[in-house]
Amino acid sequence: MFSHIMIGANDVQASKEFYDAILGEMGHKPGVMDDKGRCFYFTDNGVFALTKPINGEGSCHGNGTTIGFAAASPEQADAWHATGLANGGVDCEDAPGIREGVAGKLYLAYLRDPSNNKICALYRVA
Repeated sequence: MFSHIMIGANDVQASKEFYDAILGEMGHKPGVMDDKGRCFYFTDNGVFALTKPINGEGSCHGNGTTIGFAAASPEQADAWHATGLANGGVDCEDAPGIREGVAGKLYLAYLRDPSNNKICALYRVA
């Protein structure tokens, strides 16, 4: 459904270090920097990217916005969460665990990244 997701970061290098760590827990390669100072994570399904806002203003999080990363298991989501906390992320929402709702049974782990963006690891429980 998505071609790419790009989020703002006031310190792209600090955000790259954070995302290299947490996305590495999911088997992704480190981000690639371009000549404009942006960072890109390429997958077969799309691209996740970090950039300083092009309008020159400071980056800010989108209130109510969440970016979810697919986890292969609850254990991988837990490792992602722990790695995020160890690399400058901040815990938010409830503790990692199962939530049930209209989308079914989901294992979710939430963090705020170094720029305060809300992100999540999601595993769909069978």
